[in-house]
Amino acid sequence: MLIDTHVHLLGHRDRPATRENIRLFLDAAVRRGLSLIGFADHEEYIEDMRPDLIREVAGEYPGLRVLVGVELDYRPGEEARLRAALRRHRFDFSIGSVHELEGRALDLTPAEADALGLAPDELYRRYFACVARAAKSGLFTVLGHIDLVKIFGVRPTLAVEELAAPALDAVAAAGGAIELNTNGRYKPVGEWYPSPALLAAAARRRIPITTGSDAHAPDQVGREVAAAAAALRTLEARRLDW
Repeated sequence: MLIDTHVHLLGHRDRPATRENIRLFLDAAVRRGLSLIGFADHEEYIEDMRPDLIREVAGEYPGLRVLVGVELDYRPGEEARLRAALRRHRFDFSIGSVHELEGRALDLTPAEADALGLAPDELYRRYFACVARAAKSGLFTVLGHIDLVKIFGVRPTLAVEELAAPALDAVAAAGGAIELNTNGRYKPVGEWYPSPALLAAAARRRIPITTGSDAHAPDQVGREVAAAAAALRTLEARRLDW
């Protein structure tokens, strides 16, 4: 069973949510052999998402389960705003993502993280502290690309699973999930989110792990999801031996 629960129909408002565009994404999902696709556009486009239309068009694809969610940017102190947004709309799931740290967009340019003036270990420590707060908020079905902080190749000197332990513990305690996001392979860091070490640490905590392409265009739907699913099966087999 192949699933992709991180798909951006609107991209970065590159296209509207029309029947034709919805079909382009669903056709791509069928070609990739997906059993489930989850649309989760960015919260800033929440009024343009048209979830009822997506669900209507999904009826044309009886062999494909279609969910409609949202990707929410988590910033400490904005929990009430996010909770209100979720109450106003009927979503099947929500992805909580930390793209910013102390007002700096970490996935924009390397200069954003540099401007924080933090050594790599402290950068990672503060980032994962924010992920932990996101998990504790109880707002999200799944935490997205939980080690996005590595996007431009900054690596800590300490073991990443040690630095991420508070975040993973928070996810486990909250009964949350994380995603294996294949889009990292197409970013400067050149590897999936999260790293193999963090995946193993999540598996040891029995944290559920979903798969997502973070597609912003139809041809990216399901990209590397089959490989990600195979990696998770291998990881589960290893976990049973621990």
